[in-house]
Parts: sequence; structure tokens; C-alpha cells
Amino acid sequence: MKNNERVYKMSFASVYPHYIAKAEKKGRTKAEVDEIIFWLTGYDEKSLQEILENKTNFQDFFENAPQMNPNASKITGVICGYRVEEIEEKLMQQIRYLDKLIDELAKGKKMEKILRT
Repeated sequence: MKNNERVYKMSFASVYPHYIAKAEKKGRTKAEVDEIIFWLTGYDEKSLQEILENKTNFQDFFENAPQMNPNASKITGVICGYRVEEIEEKLMQQIRYLDKLIDELAKGKKMEKILRT
């Protein structure tokens, strides 16, 4: 549990550049990373910028998300050795949903598949 607490208190701004780097290394873009974040959480460009500037932690990032996408439950598969659909702790599941979507982007999946449309 202590490990999770550390993750929850980590600033989103400290991980965001890694999401972008992972995507760009595979020929994808920052705009696509942002689109995934907006789709999953309901944030927009302005609110995301505020989160980055304020160094908002993951817990507050997800707890204050304007609207978690109802299709997030369609995100399945393994990330960090865990099946995302089986993670019982809601906040950790939301974090892993985002990890999984970024992973799919880096693996070359089409945006419509990533965004479960």
C-alpha cells in the first residue's frame, strides 16, 4: 500500500514528459498524448496546463477530473504485470488506464481504437 501512496502523491507534471517521450520515440505526437488525456479525464488544454504548472499530484489529478470517460471500462489488458480491468483500487486503476492508453499509442495503434470508438 505504501508504494501506491507514493505514486498518488507524485506530481502528474513529473510523469507527463515521459508519456510524451515514449510516444515521440515511436513516431507519435504530444497532441496525441494530450488527446488521450482529454478523452480519459475530460480535461482540456487550459486545465491540463494548470495541472502541469501547479504540479498537481496523481490523486488530485484523477479525483478532480471533470468527467472520467464512461468507456474507460473498455480498457483491458496487462500493464506493469497487472490486468487493468482487475485492479480493485479505483485510483490505481485510473492511473493504469492512462498508462495502458499511452502504451497502445506507442505501439502504433490507431487513435480510434485507443479511444474505444
